[in-house]
Amino acid sequence: MDSYEKLKLENQLCFPFYAISREIIKKYKPVLDPFHLTYTQYITMLVLWEKESITFKELGQKLHLDSGTMTPVVKKLEQMKLIHKYRTREDDRVVMVELTEQGRSLKEEIVKVPEAMSCQMQLEPEEALQLRKLLDKMLQQF
Repeated sequence: MDSYEKLKLENQLCFPFYAISREIIKKYKPVLDPFHLTYTQYITMLVLWEKESITFKELGQKLHLDSGTMTPVVKKLEQMKLIHKYRTREDDRVVMVELTEQGRSLKEEIVKVPEAMSCQMQLEPEEALQLRKLLDKMLQQF
């Protein structure tokens, strides 16, 4: 076997993840545009709709995003009045992020997005579940 075989793009497990990720985010854009959200803002809101209130640090960990990426996302969502950010009284180093009423209301409007996106993925429900389990298993290693 050619010693450079490992260097072929077609032999890289990471490349399909990279390419699929970009393609999926492109498909989300027209679905999220009516709500004036980017994909990163959308996944941030998904966490907040689930948690209501969370530390900035925990939010970044949950999304696997560093503070340099999270800061402008949270700032923009705050400007849109979807979230409120503040420091805790107990420890001013801890920044909390929580939903506003407007952020809660958006949840009702955006509820059909996951269904619209699953239709575009063209996977059988069992395939989607299997893929999700494998991806979660991989993600836990990071």
